[in-house]
Amino acid sequence: MALLKQSCCVAGRFSTNYLWLNPRCFPHVYTSSLTTAAKSSPDRTDRRKELLDDDGPDLQDFISGDLSEKSKWAEYKGNLKRQKGERLRLPPWLKTEIPIGKNYNRLKNTLRDLNLHTVMTATLMGDTCTRGCRFCSPYNTAKAIAAWGLDYVVLTSVDRDDIADGGAEHFAKTVSNLKERKPQILVECLTPDFRGDLAAVEKIALSGLDVYAHNVETVRELQRHVRDPRANFDQSLSVLKHAKKVNPTVLTKTSIMLGLGETDQQILDTLTELREAGVDCLTLGQYMQPTKRHLKVEEYITPERFAHWEKVGNDMGFVYTASGPLVRSSYKAGEFFLKNLLKKRKAEVTVAE
Repeated sequence: MALLKQSCCVAGRFSTNYLWLNPRCFPHVYTSSLTTAAKSSPDRTDRRKELLDDDGPDLQDFISGDLSEKSKWAEYKGNLKRQKGERLRLPPWLKTEIPIGKNYNRLKNTLRDLNLHTVMTATLMGDTCTRGCRFCSPYNTAKAIAAWGLDYVVLTSVDRDDIADGGAEHFAKTVSNLKERKPQILVECLTPDFRGDLAAVEKIALSGLDVYAHNVETVRELQRHVRDPRANFDQSLSVLKHAKKVNPTVLTKTSIMLGLGETDQQILDTLTELREAGVDCLTLGQYMQPTKRHLKVEEYITPERFAHWEKVGNDMGFVYTASGPLVRSSYKAGEFFLKNLLKKRKAEVTVAE
């Protein structure tokens, strides 16, 4: 989470009862989307009008390529691996429309009414890493989520190294308030590493959540190059291990960005370590360069290679593997799978009792 010093983002769609609070917003993708939209064909213009009248595009629009003209992927002749001094151009499978629609506006208005941090974003504990910004309250966050009628929610935050417990108590109170208001809701927490403070990890793992997520971000060999010096692979692994140790029934989940210069062997070794640590769920997505001050993209991974890693993950025994250029640590299809898995597990426990 230390890689990108930015606010955590929220996007929601009421028709499918999901909310994402996702720490990975990539302005470069959106800028390219606007450029592409300006050159849209009449058919794509009609499609855009349909989306405006409806709830906005969903994940399947992005994954299927309907918005990114999949038929032209094979024609792309640009470089996918960066040469020295070069800045790679965005390949066609990463050019998508911005999610828009009346339900997006409804979500934004609800956040504003409840005094939660928002400019298309919502965060726990402010919007800037390790600074004493204005807090949003656990009560207001829980109140908003309960009002939206969701059945699965992902809570995340920026790193708050300026707080003694890294904000763990804030996470735990939000989860408990939410479960009190709506006991049937499923809650995933995507947390920082709390500087390796396992007591903080335990506080959240025992808060009543259903999925404990923490991102290792990249392969072991690139940790020092990519992440903040205070973060490292073993520290992140200890977070995931401890969450499972103190709460064996919780699902653990992590995410890796590809395109930072990692090799296939390094990816395989990283996945092996994650499985040996008992991690249940894995997502792999394309790293995007948010600004010129951030690391350059070393390689754009093709959809076919992402499909390969999804198969590898599933074959290795991950309960769930999501792998694709536009996949992020939290998104609708993944939450839909986990929601059904968690409900099935809870039903089996009830029968057994």
